[in-house]
Amino acid sequence: MDNNCIFCKIIKGDIPSYTVYEDDVVKAFLDISQGTPGHTLVIPKKHVPDLFAYDADLAAQVFARIPKIARAVKDSNPAIKGMNVVNNNGEVAYQSVFHSHFHLVPRYTDNDDFKMIFKDNSNKYNDEKYKEIQQAIINQIKEA
Repeated sequence: MDNNCIFCKIIKGDIPSYTVYEDDVVKAFLDISQGTPGHTLVIPKKHVPDLFAYDADLAAQVFARIPKIARAVKDSNPAIKGMNVVNNNGEVAYQSVFHSHFHLVPRYTDNDDFKMIFKDNSNKYNDEKYKEIQQAIINQIKEA
């Protein structure tokens, strides 16, 4: 636990939360911002700053619980038509709390005030550039 981390304080009960699920590995609670109704955060109880700090065991344990919690959120309201699962890593990627967390953002319509934009930059790439990026990533794959 990190005594300066707001999520660790929530796990310890020092800060109240609207918990929807909790076990020995994760805690899931309503995001106070409620980007859309039902917006839920899933956090590991072990303090890890971001996805890059996970080991294979923790990843397996945390990720295994996300579908169950996501289904519960979706089933809680028949108006929910889909869901974005978002994980931000690093300040440049909009991470604001440096305790790893996954946003489950229910989607009601395509006009429900939540947006993600994936720009198509494919016209800037050719086969050679794709292969260069592909190989750079392959060279960094390590066994966990």
